[in-house]
Amino acid sequence: MTRLGIRRLREDAVVPDRAYEGDAGLDLAAYERHELGPGERAVVGTGLAVEIPPGYAGFVQPRSGLAAKHGITILNSPGLVDSGYRGEVRVILLNTDRAETFVVEPGMRIAQLVVQAVETVEPEELRELEESERGARGFGSSRA
Repeated sequence: MTRLGIRRLREDAVVPDRAYEGDAGLDLAAYERHELGPGERAVVGTGLAVEIPPGYAGFVQPRSGLAAKHGITILNSPGLVDSGYRGEVRVILLNTDRAETFVVEPGMRIAQLVVQAVETVEPEELRELEESERGARGFGSSRA
């Protein structure tokens, strides 16, 4: 098992944990209160910094329960936490509900952190790219 270093930047920050054994995501909790009116967004701190090992990256993803029940999602989903970043993990929440204000309370689980191995690639400029079956057909072009 790979180690994920976690440092509390605030004494009352909640150290992430899995809801169930075998879950891929670690629940991230807010350390501060925010009110998100309909259509509003907020950058919500977790009060935590992480030490993601080299060769890995952290992906901050929405919680399905918040999305289904309240229309709360993450604006830049998934948010990327690179292995060299040592600052606070913050989450950009968006209230997509058209009528209801959503209140984020300290300690509330607001997102999930999934840590995955990532391959490092070296960019190489080419005059031509190899042909592929798909070619240049873009978004929405897959066969039915």
